[in-house]
Amino acid sequence: MDKKNKPIGVFDSGLGGLTVVKEIIKLLPNENIIYLGDTARVPYGTRSKEIIKKFSVEDCNFLVKKKVKCIVIACHTSSAVAGRYIKQKFSHIPIFDVVTPVLECLKESKKKIGVIGTRATVNSRIYSKLNKVVQIPCPLFVPFIEEGEIKGDLIESLVKKYTGNLKVDTLVMGCTHYPIIAGVISEVLPNTKLVNPGVLVAKKLKNYLSENNLLNNHKLFGQRYYFVTDLNERFVKVVEMFLEQKITSAIKSIDL
Repeated sequence: MDKKNKPIGVFDSGLGGLTVVKEIIKLLPNENIIYLGDTARVPYGTRSKEIIKKFSVEDCNFLVKKKVKCIVIACHTSSAVAGRYIKQKFSHIPIFDVVTPVLECLKESKKKIGVIGTRATVNSRIYSKLNKVVQIPCPLFVPFIEEGEIKGDLIESLVKKYTGNLKVDTLVMGCTHYPIIAGVISEVLPNTKLVNPGVLVAKKLKNYLSENNLLNNHKLFGQRYYFVTDLNERFVKVVEMFLEQKITSAIKSIDL
């Protein structure tokens, strides 16, 4: 197979990384994509550094076997805790993560920056490289979102609990689930600019593929393949919520 036509590999600890896939599809509709959600072992955000690295390596090994042309770590926890390790271990393939583009985008900012994410992402202190940054773990956002609580009084009260006292100019949504409730966050923090790392990494990926002559040269829309390590009947609805579109290919369950 022509390297250009090889798929882009994307992995996350669960299904939240599909918000990154959504942004990739917007910019690169002709690209083939293989998505892996490690739903049997979600969440990574409560795990030790050693386990996060181990799981992330296994995710990458699966995608490498699928002959992907690059890998996107669409998991903030994996990006923050294991990103550098993964890039060293899989140096033969381009690796993109969702943290690096944020650091690059905001490194010169003098404004007050907030970061919300899992405990593991916040405890990694990776965003401490930014000026005037405050980081807040929001562990209850993910289960609320996956239960479909994405608007209304319940999620609004939770957003207020975590972010209501934040006095920041910019807020990084440091978990792939959080863009789903961006509207609610904006209502609570109307004067704060929200940063969606999925948008930034999609732009970075497009630039890389374009500059290295690796864009898929097929004129048709790309094929998407979805794999999970544990499958239940709710996943199709959750996948379509994250992608904001119907899926036409089956979700397949695999062992790592």
